[in-house]
Amino acid sequence: MTKADVLLGLQWGDEGKGKIVDVLTSKYDIIARFQGGPNAGHTLEFDGIKHVLHTIPSGIFHEGVINLIGNGVVIDPVIFQDEITGIRKLAVNMSELLISKKAHLILPTHKLIDAASEKAKGKEKIGSTLKGIGPTYMDKTGRNGLRVGDISSVDFQEKYEKLKRKHIQILDFYDFEYELDALEANWFDSLETLRSFKHIESEHYIHNAIKQGKKILAEGAQGTLLDIDFGSYPFVTSSNTITAGACTGLGVAPNNIGEVFGIFKAYCTRVGSGPFPSELFDEVGERLGKIGNEFGATTGRPRRCGWIDIPALRYAININGVTQLMMMKADVLSGIKTIKACLHYEFNGKKIDYLPFEDNEKLTPIYKELEGWEMNIMELESLSDAPQALHKYIAWLEEVLEVPISIISVGPDRKQTLFR
Repeated sequence: MTKADVLLGLQWGDEGKGKIVDVLTSKYDIIARFQGGPNAGHTLEFDGIKHVLHTIPSGIFHEGVINLIGNGVVIDPVIFQDEITGIRKLAVNMSELLISKKAHLILPTHKLIDAASEKAKGKEKIGSTLKGIGPTYMDKTGRNGLRVGDISSVDFQEKYEKLKRKHIQILDFYDFEYELDALEANWFDSLETLRSFKHIESEHYIHNAIKQGKKILAEGAQGTLLDIDFGSYPFVTSSNTITAGACTGLGVAPNNIGEVFGIFKAYCTRVGSGPFPSELFDEVGERLGKIGNEFGATTGRPRRCGWIDIPALRYAININGVTQLMMMKADVLSGIKTIKACLHYEFNGKKIDYLPFEDNEKLTPIYKELEGWEMNIMELESLSDAPQALHKYIAWLEEVLEVPISIISVGPDRKQTLFR
């Protein structure tokens, strides 16, 4: 028997998980998404191609590898259809894709409820991607949801109409105008694409694969600090983005989890509202955003930028049981004379090194300064040629985080990946 490895983000998402899954896929037989929905924006660059995936696992461009959308994922059939169309237009080989029968469906009315709810919040909005993901998870926990397996049942239309009626009653509470007919027609048309892929009892498939010694990589979406339980609530996503989410989102027992790869940026970013202790509002923050091309792959919204946050990273490492770290976008720090790292917080007059429950918008970061490097490292083929200051930065991070860093990314392309 083998164990399933897990790859996930340790910050507020956008860490570069898709690139690393793509890089590591050749070592695995199965790549399985375990949570989230089409709010993921996993960007892959290879052979002159740049492509963004939202629902489909990031191993889709590797022949011979099975890609699985697990039960913990919520699927918008319209977006799924658009993704499949986009991949086919690339004229590259697409590997096999399987879909869990237990994955929940995002209905057109879920998206309308999402938009109406966010509008009603006004200045207190949480920064939803308006993809209908939150309302879909609410129906899942409320035991009202529709699942992929339902589209093959003889009473599917009846189930759909029942849930739609419930949603319309909810929409009646909002001052929100909408047109459902066109959305609905498009949604039903897109089900044909969803039906064209094999729907399976994914937990049984995973169990058998483990027994057969298949190598599995569970791919997470968003990041640990957006986890519904452990993120900066209420400015979080609607699912468990942590290692435990891989267990519930795929049906993998905790003792069948192997390596846990934690992905983080050499600095920090965040999209949407919510606390961000080390956020920068100066020219350095603007520089990070410009050089790092910090715009949401799903929403297009500019990302807020700041220095790396060590207490938040330690928190994420502990929650996930991270065994290896992978640092992304080291190249973006090139040319900055002095790099800062938030090592502690000041909270109510005390120095702390953990994320408190009360209100982490009131945290004041306490920084350590480290030497930067001038060299453009995007062309590096080996870390042995990297500037000494980068080596010192990596060594210092390993010391304070107490987990080895095994990969350094120095650019968006698959080839711009350095192994240690």
